[in-house]
Amino acid sequence: MGKDCGNHHHDHFRNGCRRLLKVLLGLAFIVAVIALIVYLVLRPTHPGFFLQDASLRQLDLSNSSGLLSTSLQITVASRNPNDRVGVYYDRLDVYASYKDQQITVAASLPVVYQGHGDVDVWSPVLDGPNVPFAPYLASAISQDCQAGHLVLHVKIDGRVRCKVGSWISGHYHLFVTCRALLDTVSGNRAPGASGFKFQKTTGCHVEV
Repeated sequence: MGKDCGNHHHDHFRNGCRRLLKVLLGLAFIVAVIALIVYLVLRPTHPGFFLQDASLRQLDLSNSSGLLSTSLQITVASRNPNDRVGVYYDRLDVYASYKDQQITVAASLPVVYQGHGDVDVWSPVLDGPNVPFAPYLASAISQDCQAGHLVLHVKIDGRVRCKVGSWISGHYHLFVTCRALLDTVSGNRAPGASGFKFQKTTGCHVEV
């Protein structure tokens, strides 16, 4: 009798666990379906970024000490292409690089909320005083300047949130890469900011 009672309690516990598991799986399925429906209805698209200008103010290379000093003012624009999704830019750090080496200190852009179809424009100055520079990069940038053709990259590292109605998502990592093509009419013969002009507005690669 006692053994049968023990088996009865054990079976009752197992049946309860099965029912709970079925409820949890059902809730997970419902949440997944709702998320899919929301995605299909909203069709969220990541913000578009565009580099509109890049003005090289300083580019001084000291071969003896292996230090590079750079000053670059940029104008970068962002547009939210979504009709129903707003974007909170909670952090945006922007800096310049040459052949994957960061050459300026990261500048923080103002925090902003970007509504449906809104466009925001920033024009920060990116400074990099006395940045240690690898010898092979010093040789490469000297050759680029002599050829009158210099390619820098403007990079943005940030954190964003999405807003749909009154609902606000968690944070997402945002990484933007913009190619800045700077040319001179003729070779510059030596590193320096003089004569380099930004060529055209370029679209940026965006990862979220």
